[in-house]
Amino acid sequence: MYVFYTSTSFTAPDWPADELPFHLDFVFPDRATAEERLPALGATKPAHQPGGAQWTVLLDPSGRPFCTHDAS
Repeated sequence: MYVFYTSTSFTAPDWPADELPFHLDFVFPDRATAEERLPALGATKPAHQPGGAQWTVLLDPSGRPFCTHDAS
């Protein structure tokens, strides 16, 4: 089963102003290295970072937020 689809009417959320129905959290053994690599794959880091040192919010290329966490 696939959970991804193409939407012709998709607009990126205006995060953090828009409420999100869900978001993804990704856990990395080395979060710092992942956060250096993810922008090369199209992610961007918004100025608003509510997680402090606990997590980092990034936006995927379509503008949807996701969080990165340490594995520990």
